[in-house]
Amino acid sequence: MVNYINSLLLMNDAVWVGIAAACVVVFTVVGFIIGRVISDRMRNAKVGTVETVVAKMKEEAEQECKAIKKEAILEAKEQEIKLRNDFERDTREKKAELQKAEQRINQKEELLNKRDSNLLKQKEELEQQKKDLDRRVSSIQAKQEKIDQQYEMVVAKLEEISGLSKEEAKKQLSDAILDDARKDVAMQVRSMEQEAKDEADKKAKDIISLAIQKCCTDHASEITVSVVPLPSEDMKARIIGREGRNIRAIENATGIELIIDDTPEVVILSGFDPVRREVARLSLEKLIADGRIHPARIEETVEKVKKELDVQIKEAGEAAMFEVGLFGIHPELIKLLGRLKFRTSYGQNVLQHSLEVAHLAGLMAAELGVDVNLAKRGGLLHDIGKAVDFEVEGTHIQIGVDLAKKYKESKNVINCIQAHHGDVEPKCIEAVLVQAADAISGARPGARRETSTNYVKRLEQLETISAGFKGVEKAYAIQAGREVRVMVKPEQIDDNQAMFLAKDIAKKIESELEYPGQIKVNVIREWRCVEYAK
Repeated sequence: MVNYINSLLLMNDAVWVGIAAACVVVFTVVGFIIGRVISDRMRNAKVGTVETVVAKMKEEAEQECKAIKKEAILEAKEQEIKLRNDFERDTREKKAELQKAEQRINQKEELLNKRDSNLLKQKEELEQQKKDLDRRVSSIQAKQEKIDQQYEMVVAKLEEISGLSKEEAKKQLSDAILDDARKDVAMQVRSMEQEAKDEADKKAKDIISLAIQKCCTDHASEITVSVVPLPSEDMKARIIGREGRNIRAIENATGIELIIDDTPEVVILSGFDPVRREVARLSLEKLIADGRIHPARIEETVEKVKKELDVQIKEAGEAAMFEVGLFGIHPELIKLLGRLKFRTSYGQNVLQHSLEVAHLAGLMAAELGVDVNLAKRGGLLHDIGKAVDFEVEGTHIQIGVDLAKKYKESKNVINCIQAHHGDVEPKCIEAVLVQAADAISGARPGARRETSTNYVKRLEQLETISAGFKGVEKAYAIQAGREVRVMVKPEQIDDNQAMFLAKDIAKKIESELEYPGQIKVNVIREWRCVEYAK
């Protein structure tokens, strides 16, 4: 209230100060006007004396001053009334706002008081619930202890009745459950595999048969020697030369052994490197046709043949690439492809085999709707390591992978090379197709052959591996080693275990045995009941 009165006093002082300032302004204006009037009258006066004029003017000025003063006082009073009204209006508005604010504060205070009371009630309820929970937990713990005691008594009684400890009973139970689960899983797996095989076999047979029908290549024979015909027996002496210098020059220049024996009118070239053997054959044929056989001529002819053969190798690689319809292969890989023309594996020409695999993989990829170019590229390059496996240490797969990485082939092409013998898992569909095409090309009847010694050794290993498993009674390799029939003891191996046994034998054969194509593992379980009528 005191602050309110002080604000009113300060407001009145401000009003009077404003009135005084208005009066000063009014008097200043009046003086200016009087001076202006006097000067005008003095200039324009034509009669009377100066004193008369001044007196008259003074009188008029006083009257005007009174009138102006009166007007100023009236305006000041009006201004005072207006300011007072404005002040009273503002005071009423602020008072109303203060009352509203006070009402809001009172409402909030009431609300907070209600909340406090509700919180107190909730706290009391929570405390009561906590006490109830504590009582329940205590009761449950007591019941649990009683149940544990009863359980221990029951377990002890069961152990006493059964004569087995808890661990032994648990082990027997788990073994029984595990056996039942294994049987159920085996039955489900066998059923699912049979359904998948029925569906997949039909589709695979259609695709493979169509691919084989569209692709047909010639057979080849495995040779590690070349035979050069001679026009006459006298040519043998000229090839040997004085004290054997000519034959030594040929062997030193080509790295191939010349075998000159009693066989009429032929010279045998022996060597494991097919390119060097081809160089020696062509060089010897040129020397025989020319008739001039001496060390200098031999070296000159060999060098010339090497250059010509390099051109032929490059042309053979380019022809293979164009036949498949591929482009963008590194020139060095093209040369290595051409060298495969002189390389054989199990009697099969490797370049022809690579072309066949590329065509088969491409046809199957087209049927499945996957990348045809990738399948052809992987099939053409899958045996590229065999081009230099005589010169570089390692398997032809590892050599091929290193070459593909060196000449910037894609990861999928490298995976096709790595996975075509099952050494690693295929990471794309095209790698699986290359693997299948390689098996088809190598498994065709007459496509490959091997020596009788290697054949017999492989069959013995196949039977030994199959007979080494528990429960196997006999194992026989049939169909030229492409199938092994395993007879099992029916009292030791049941039908479900026979399926797992076939898988285990197949995995061991894959890991320990080298063979062309594929081998079928046929596990036979036969139960015979014999009785005699007397």
